[in-house]
Formats: sequence, C-alpha cells, structure tokens
Amino acid sequence: MKEKMKEIAQRVSELRELSDIGIDEMANQLNVPVKTYMGYEEGKNDISASVLYEIAQKLNVDMGLLLTGEETRMHIFAVTRKGKGVRAERRKEYKYENLAEKFIHKKAEPFIVAVKPRTQLGKPLTNSHPGQEFNYVIEGTLKIYIHDNEIVLEDGDSIFFDSSYEHAMEALNDKKAKFLAIIL
Repeated sequence: MKEKMKEIAQRVSELRELSDIGIDEMANQLNVPVKTYMGYEEGKNDISASVLYEIAQKLNVDMGLLLTGEETRMHIFAVTRKGKGVRAERRKEYKYENLAEKFIHKKAEPFIVAVKPRTQLGKPLTNSHPGQEFNYVIEGTLKIYIHDNEIVLEDGDSIFFDSSYEHAMEALNDKKAKFLAIIL
C-alpha cells in the first residue's frame, strides 16, 4: 500500500505544479501546516480521503484521477462491482473503497470505509474538510466524534453532518466496523 500512496503523492505534486499552485497556497487551502502538506506530496504523510477530495477540488480534477492516474470518462452511469472499487489505505485504522472513481464531474464522493478497532487509548485523530458528509453503518458499531459530541451508531443507523467540524470514527466492541461515507 506504501507504493500506491507514493503514486498518489506524485500525481498530486505533478498536478499542483501543472496548475501553477504553490505549496504554501495548497497548504493554506487545506488548512494544514506547509510541512504536513509537503509530507503528503513526498508520500510520507497519509492523505485522508477527505483531504484528497479537497485537493482534487482545488486542482479541478476528479478524485479518480488522483487515485488511479486515469481520466474519468463515464458521464451517464458507472457501475462498481462488489469489492472492485479503487482501494486506498490512508491511515492504518481506515481502509477506503471508492465506489464511483470512473464517473466524471461527481458532486459527491461515495466510499465504503472499514475501520479497525483501535489499540491505543484516547480520542482518535480527527479530521475536517469543507462541505458535508453522510455516513450509514453497514456492519458493527461505530462511535463518531464530532465537535465535542460522541455519537454511537449501530447497523442501519446513519448521520449527516457539517464536515468542517473536527470529526473522527472509531470501531467499538473490538470488532471492525464498516460504513458507507458520502462526502459532499
């Protein structure tokens, strides 16, 4: 998975340069320190799916291009067969499967996200990004931390929230949790 992360990082770097956007400008747009952003482009720092989505928006490209290196072409529909979406492991406890990487000009990014139970104590790493997010729990129990709130969701439960607030997900009961995430 490290090789895939480096390929994505290289595409981000090349597209940023082609777009004539400086590192400082991109870091500022993403609201991250320049050092963190440079780590993204060097393949040293994991890029969360939501940050990758923001980068794609800033570069005016489809996220599928960043994930696969191929231009998206489908404009009427795109089918993703079970287990065949583009996979990305952005953080060790999260695994993402993009469900619409081939559809061009999407207004949202749908993912299946698998979350492993955490082994360390304390609140998990949080993330924030512009827009909104919808999560629907498919399997397991998921605790969502969002803006000083903790919400526990079971199979079939869902949440829609303003993703500009810091948020994180955690699998409970020492079992993996799986959910559908749609980033808008």
